[in-house]
Amino acid sequence: MSLMSPISSSSSAHSVTPASSSSSSSSPSVSRQVVIIGAGAIGAMSALHALDQGMQVTIVDPGTPGGEHASSYGNAGWLSSHSILPPSEPGVWKKVPGFLLDPLGPLSIRWRYLPRTLPWLLRYLIAGSTEARITETAKALRTLLAGAAPLHQQIAEKAGVGQLIELSGLLHVYRSRQHFEGDARGWRIRRELGIGWQEIEAEELHQREPDLDPGYGFGVFINEAGHCRNPGAYIAGLIQHACDRGARLRAVKATGFRFAGDRLAAVQTEEGEIVCDAAVIAAGAQAKMLAAQAGDNVPLETERGYHAMVEHPEGRPRTPMMIMDRKVIATQTELGLRVAGQVEIASFEAEPDWRRAEIMRDLALQLFPGLPRDLPASRVRYWLGRRPSMPDGLPCIGPSTRSADVIHAFGHGHIGLGTSARTGRLVAQLLAGQKPEIDLAPFSAQRF
Repeated sequence: MSLMSPISSSSSAHSVTPASSSSSSSSPSVSRQVVIIGAGAIGAMSALHALDQGMQVTIVDPGTPGGEHASSYGNAGWLSSHSILPPSEPGVWKKVPGFLLDPLGPLSIRWRYLPRTLPWLLRYLIAGSTEARITETAKALRTLLAGAAPLHQQIAEKAGVGQLIELSGLLHVYRSRQHFEGDARGWRIRRELGIGWQEIEAEELHQREPDLDPGYGFGVFINEAGHCRNPGAYIAGLIQHACDRGARLRAVKATGFRFAGDRLAAVQTEEGEIVCDAAVIAAGAQAKMLAAQAGDNVPLETERGYHAMVEHPEGRPRTPMMIMDRKVIATQTELGLRVAGQVEIASFEAEPDWRRAEIMRDLALQLFPGLPRDLPASRVRYWLGRRPSMPDGLPCIGPSTRSADVIHAFGHGHIGLGTSARTGRLVAQLLAGQKPEIDLAPFSAQRF
């Protein structure tokens, strides 16, 4: 077993700038010295779009970009422009005792961590307590996610890693149409915001997915979505492309800021200062301390997730799929069959519970019966990552309270990869003093 921990979303969907155009990729307009704190998906995209604006960019991260320590390495690879619902929903509060009592359930909370996470948990429950709240969150996230897959494809091609992005759609699979209808509220909200899908009955589903457990008899195919075949390699390629274009990469940890009045003078690191006039906090699950130094106390929490990856699988999904009754995602990546999911609320430093990763392996065996029952341990790899999550399901994107020179870009939770491309554009627009292409009010760190 190997432990890999990471550094590593306006109210109308029609207000989004089309993915085929980019206000931050026009002629360079601003020469600023920008430090991007974090070399994950958000940091990589912010760096590339800042370079498009003619800025001098330094990327600061103690880890290797796209390495096994990062959530950008081990996520499910989904570019799911339809992932617009908050993680909470009406009535979920009734399940909290189960979260505490079942350490291996789809969502669990470690007892020792409960006092610390209780304020976050209460906000989490309130965020999904009514359909009206869910709908407002969905409207905001839709503006951030619309056109995500083609936007990633454009950027990947420019970076020379276009083969890693596929616009082949995504599947949600259910046991039956009746189970699908149990999720009617969420799908109705999606349809109201312009998201379409194709309903797939059992026979067609089995033709499309011959390796899938035949107990699943209904599917929903979202054509507008896509996926990344190797998220770690993708992020590494984007950072390399940024460096090839002139960005500097510093393998050091950022510890704070030095201000001169209300202007940023430098980013402080464990190895001294980096003089700059702008900074972007894109440090994922470790952004909370930096945000506080920039004047914003945000309820950022760590949602730990696990994956199991089977090398050279005898059974696999043809299209990446979410197994709705299991709340896991199965994706065939360049490295093998990846089954990812679960939420474990615990401290960033807490030891992993590898039993949760083994559950992902066992689910792979159940979902794809062609896999051997005596699957050798040498063909399975386990991973733990830490999602940077806000309780209302909305990331923090926008200027800090302390200074407009420090831009927040963190807290993207389960949709960090998908939202990263547009978030990077928004960050560059803010750095350049341009009007952001979407309304950023829902994502303000000051909302708390």
